[in-house]
Amino acid sequence: MQAQSLVQTVDMSREQWLEARRKGIGGSDVSSIAGLNKWKSPVAVYLDKVGQSPLEDTAGEAAYWGNVMEDIVAQEFSIRTGLKVRRRNAILKHPEHEFMFANVDRLIIGKKEGLECKTASEFLKGEWEEDEIPAAYLLQIQHYMAVTGYKAWHIAVLIGGNKFIFKKVERDEELINFLIQIEKDFWENHVLKEIPPAFDGSDASVDLLKALYPESEPDSEINLPSEAEMLIDALDQLKDDLKDLQTKEKEYKNKIKDFMGTTEKAFAGTRKVTWKSANVTRIDTKRLKAEQPELFKKYSNTTSERKFLIK
Repeated sequence: MQAQSLVQTVDMSREQWLEARRKGIGGSDVSSIAGLNKWKSPVAVYLDKVGQSPLEDTAGEAAYWGNVMEDIVAQEFSIRTGLKVRRRNAILKHPEHEFMFANVDRLIIGKKEGLECKTASEFLKGEWEEDEIPAAYLLQIQHYMAVTGYKAWHIAVLIGGNKFIFKKVERDEELINFLIQIEKDFWENHVLKEIPPAFDGSDASVDLLKALYPESEPDSEINLPSEAEMLIDALDQLKDDLKDLQTKEKEYKNKIKDFMGTTEKAFAGTRKVTWKSANVTRIDTKRLKAEQPELFKKYSNTTSERKFLIK
């Protein structure tokens, strides 16, 4: 099996590249479809594919520097491994599943293997310890192997600007079959039929809903479907459960505090517990507003948001 070239990307603008990507599912979309991307939800991918996304698809600072550093990461990988790499300036597509795209960073010369180049913050170094690879990237490179038919993929990452790591991932047929199934379902039953997937509980979905419906129409009313009643009942039950859990949490903490008394540090097996005295300073906003209204106004920031209530 050999991947087919959908379109050459050498002289393609970013806008043209983004438009081409909307015609299929790329490696960076897979983790979102699988519900494993905290930055982008399945419904956000859907809206992007059907050209209805309210969010601007502009590269952030991290993505920008990731692109800038790609060449350096690829060069360092070649130096450390002795493997020669080359660009594949094209969007590739699966020979059978034409909705599966791959825009790979590099291919290994003389081998049926590829290379994905990444940069990561120092705060994320724990995600790369030992044999670990972030789930989103693992799905991405398995997707690339599904499209290309390759047997292995390397991933190289520069962490915090001063630590270089590279790992090799073998082709996982079971995982690839799973990816093909969920991507096929997403493309055929959502994108082609223009039926959006359900919103999930991720922060990405919260942000997307804010972007989709930023303001309410004054005095507008509707009757919600019966499913909404079930969701509201479920929310009521969750609130009761959370209250019980919070009470239980306080109980457990209070018992441990009682064991400690005035002690600042304690040990329970391999766990360390601290209960330290600390000074806490808070601004009395009510008093500030009453006594220094101009100062309060100067340093206040007013934003528009929609408050969600169930009565």
